[in-house]
Parts: sequence; structure tokens; C-alpha cells
Amino acid sequence: MAQFFQIHPDNPQTRLIRRAVEILLEGGVVVYPTDSSYALGCQIGEKAAMERIRRLRQLDDKHNFTLICRDLSEITTYARIDNQAFRLLKSLTPGPYTFVYEATKQVPRRLLHPKRKAIGIRVPEHTICRALLGELDQPILSTTLIMPNAEQPLTDPYEMRELLDKHVDLIIDGGFCGLEPTTVVDMTTEPPLLIRRGKGDATLFEE
Repeated sequence: MAQFFQIHPDNPQTRLIRRAVEILLEGGVVVYPTDSSYALGCQIGEKAAMERIRRLRQLDDKHNFTLICRDLSEITTYARIDNQAFRLLKSLTPGPYTFVYEATKQVPRRLLHPKRKAIGIRVPEHTICRALLGELDQPILSTTLIMPNAEQPLTDPYEMRELLDKHVDLIIDGGFCGLEPTTVVDMTTEPPLLIRRGKGDATLFEE
């Protein structure tokens, strides 16, 4: 059975944040809120946990996972970013954007698209999420909590508990955080290519 933590969205309880991070470090799969929707996450090096997420969402090997990062300095460890791209990131993060960049050697090969050595990265603006990242001291490997054949992410933590109780290790109830996914931009092309319109302002990347 999954553990179920009710964490205050503006003033997260330190004890619960630490326990959530312990579950991640133990190889667990966690449901947690972000600034766009709820997400499924695990520790970056946990292959078994990543495969559990794949099975739960019925994802193939072409699905791009996202690294949820604390800040820009952490992003540069995992993605190759030039000065122009860094200035753009600085103006748009934290926020509801996912950027696809060429990955560095710090990213395990199994996380990369099979034909492209790229990785999605983002810095969310959500208090619970940032508290988890600060305690974990590394990115969370994540994907949106949207069930197979569904059109929108799950939003109700009690519904998540009913559906996912035997499939994840922890569900964090942080209240309603929206159901609009992030805006996704491919930064490996010139000019950057808008892949998905979402919560973030997409007009910046439209021709």
C-alpha cells in the first residue's frame, strides 16, 4: 500500500518532506505536485523504479522523461547549454516549461531518446516540489501523472490513492495544482522548436 502524506502547499512540513525523500532514496515511486500538474517521480539512478513508471503509464522507449531540477546550476550538470540559451532559461525559470537539450555524460543512457542524445529538463515554481529537490540534492526523474488512454492528468489525490495504491510507494496530497501540462520546447534546433503548447507562454517560440 502507498503511504499518503498531506503536505501544506505553502509551508511544507519538514518531517514529511524528509520522509518523502527517504522513500525516493530507497528506490520508491512517488506522486507529487508541481506548478503545472501532479507528476510521477523517482530517483535518477533507479532503473527498477523508472520501469515501474513506464509500465504504469504504458510508455515505450521513445518517451522522454524529464529531470526536475532545483535551479540553473543543476541543469548545466545534465544538459549542454550555451550562453544564449542560458539567458533564455534564466528569464523563464522557475516556471511551467520543459526544455529539451543535448544531454551531458552525467545522464544515464537509458534515460535518453534512443535516436537522440537529448533530455527534458525543467525548474518548477512549486513550494513542495522545491522542498523535495532541496532535501534530495539531485534531480527527480519525472513524467506527468496521466493514465493510459486519459486526456488529462489526475488532479484529485484521493482518486490517485484509489487507482495507484498498489502501484506507487507514496502519494503527496498538496492540494489542487492544475491540470495543464508544461509548454515543451526543443532547444537542440535553431531556432528553438515548440513541441507542445501548455501552461507556459508559447508565443515566445512561435514564428
